[in-house]
Amino acid sequence: MSVPRLRISLTNPVLIAIVGLILVLMWQVRSLLVTLMISVVLAASISPVVNWAEKYRIPRWLATLATYLILIAGLTGAGLAIGPAVASQIERLVRQLPVYLETLREIAEDLAANFNDTPPEFVRQFFDTQSLTTWAIRSSQQLLLRSYGLTRGFVGGVVSLILSLFISGYMVADSRTLINSVVQLFPSPWDRNLEAQIEPISYRMGGYIRGRLLVSAILGVAITAGLTLLGLGDFALGLGAIAGVTNLIPFLGPVLGAIPALIVAISQGSWTFLWVLILFVIIQNVETYILDPLLVGSSVGVHPLYQLLSVLGGVQVLGIIGAIVVPPWFAGVSALVENLYLKPKLMAQNNGENTETDEVGAIASDESR
Repeated sequence: MSVPRLRISLTNPVLIAIVGLILVLMWQVRSLLVTLMISVVLAASISPVVNWAEKYRIPRWLATLATYLILIAGLTGAGLAIGPAVASQIERLVRQLPVYLETLREIAEDLAANFNDTPPEFVRQFFDTQSLTTWAIRSSQQLLLRSYGLTRGFVGGVVSLILSLFISGYMVADSRTLINSVVQLFPSPWDRNLEAQIEPISYRMGGYIRGRLLVSAILGVAITAGLTLLGLGDFALGLGAIAGVTNLIPFLGPVLGAIPALIVAISQGSWTFLWVLILFVIIQNVETYILDPLLVGSSVGVHPLYQLLSVLGGVQVLGIIGAIVVPPWFAGVSALVENLYLKPKLMAQNNGENTETDEVGAIASDESR
């Protein structure tokens, strides 16, 4: 009995070495890759507006320029109007956080003493206000430092943002030439298949980022107004901004956004805490059953759990930037996999079952004769 000889091909080691070199190169130019990722997301977000303007014989470059100018003017105006107040309120909130946590600890001690014989020392160890404050501040700083280090500082971040605007503007203004130059690198029929996927991928990516940002902005305004009416006007803008940003995270975002407001409310009394809790419950249900189906709908096509994982992965790698950029990319890749793999596979299975059914029917017909 002959033993088969083990053959080692040079193809696999060479392929592994090439992949390793590509990964190292991508790591060295990761800042450029993040800039390109942001550019694609921006291009997918504004492309429906530019396509709509093109129907009225407006040149694409002019529609792209006008869209960006309007967006920049609106964001700049909003930043100048409420930015200083939001920053001031968040700063005061951070300074007073130990006081609020101390109040929360005292309430926990009273509840523990009323319901059982738990010693106050146990509650004090669990509600270590200094440790909780340090952990919250340090975690926020780490998220900022990831984004800050990735863009090589504040100046690098500004340059990357400007570069992203220019690249995304070119992508939208000259999209047809750019798409043709990319897909022609692939052999037939992959060139036609990939070209057909540009529209659904753009729809998924743009639909996600537009829907999430719009829903978060609406909720931020609603929470700010609600907290003001409930007597928390001193921190309403800051708490509304925190809730709006955290709402970008599926599942956990609304809970994370409610925690700071509830901590502030509990120091104002049990009734204020109860009304703030009811406010967040109502807003969360409005988002789940009205805003998300209306503004996001089925355009994303990604299960919320996968959205959560993409957000958490993006935050872990890219910081705050990742929470915004990675999920739309995940939605776009899911559209590509669905259209090029899952749907053809399902169609092939259905055709196979239909063929088998026809053969069985033909055999039964022959036997009956």
